[in-house]
Amino acid sequence: MILEDQPAHRRNYALQLLAKAGVDDNKRLLDAFARVPREDYVGPPPWIFDDVYSGGYRPVASTDPIVLYQDVLVGLKTEKGINNGSPSLHAAAFDAFKIREGETVVHMGAGVGYYTAIMAELVGPSGRVIGVEYDASLAQRAKANLASYANVEVVQGDAFDWPKEEADVIYANFALDHPPEAWIEKLAPYGRLIFPLGIPAIEKSRSGFTRHAGYLMIDRQARGFGAHFLQIVSFIWGESTRPVPEGRHAGLEAAFRARGLRRVRSLRWKTEATGEEWYGEKDWGLSFDEP
Repeated sequence: MILEDQPAHRRNYALQLLAKAGVDDNKRLLDAFARVPREDYVGPPPWIFDDVYSGGYRPVASTDPIVLYQDVLVGLKTEKGINNGSPSLHAAAFDAFKIREGETVVHMGAGVGYYTAIMAELVGPSGRVIGVEYDASLAQRAKANLASYANVEVVQGDAFDWPKEEADVIYANFALDHPPEAWIEKLAPYGRLIFPLGIPAIEKSRSGFTRHAGYLMIDRQARGFGAHFLQIVSFIWGESTRPVPEGRHAGLEAAFRARGLRRVRSLRWKTEATGEEWYGEKDWGLSFDEP
C-alpha cells in the first residue's frame, strides 16, 4: 500500500505533520503515518486533548475520528499526564533514526502502541519491534491494539531491564536524567538511541514532567558513541524507584542553563573525561569532542 491508497484525511495528516517536523523527503515515513489509523489506538470517544496553550486537558466536542488527524496530544491516563504525544515530534525522531527494513527496534514507554505500529511499518515484515510499557493497563491495551502485527511483541515491565539483546534502534518516550546502562551496552554497531534527557519539575517525584529536557540522540560508531541534541522538549518523567546520585540534577540544571547543547558531539562511556564536557559524571559524559 502506498500513500495514494489511503483516505484523504490520513494522507493530508501525514503530509502536514512531516512538513511541520521539517522532514523534506521521506516517503516511507509518509506512508507509515498514513497507513496507521490513530483512532484504533487512542480508544473510542469522547476524546480528551492536552491543550499546551491553555495548560490543561479539554474534552473534544466531536466523535468523528477525523479530529484526531492533527498535531495534537490525546489524553490516555490524564490523572498521570500520560498522552498519545505530538505526531510531529515523533515524526522528527523517526526521520532522524532513518529506520530501515529488517532492523530490530525497542520502543520504551510504548503506551497504547500507536507509534510502535508506525515503527513496525518502517521495519517491515522482516524486522522486529519490541514495545516495553511499565503501566500494566496500557501494556494490555497495546497488546490488543498491535495483535495484527506479527513483527511486534509487547511486554509489561521496567524499561531499565531492556533490551535483552542487541537492538538497532532504541526509542524512549519518557524522560530520564542519565542513559541507562542496558540501552548503551545493547546498542548494536551503528545502532541509534533517542530519549529525552533532563530533570524533573518536582524533585523526589516518581512521575510528573520535566523542568528541562532535550531529545538526545546517541549513535554507536566504530570508535565510540556520537551524540547530539535534536531539540528541546517537555516530557513526562519516567517512573523509577532507583536512587539519584547526589548532585546530578543540580549539575544537569546548570548545564541546561549554561546552554551549549548544540556543541555536544559524543557520549563518553565508562572512560575518564579527557576534554570539555557539557555535563559529566565518573562513568559517562556528554562531550564537545568528536567520538
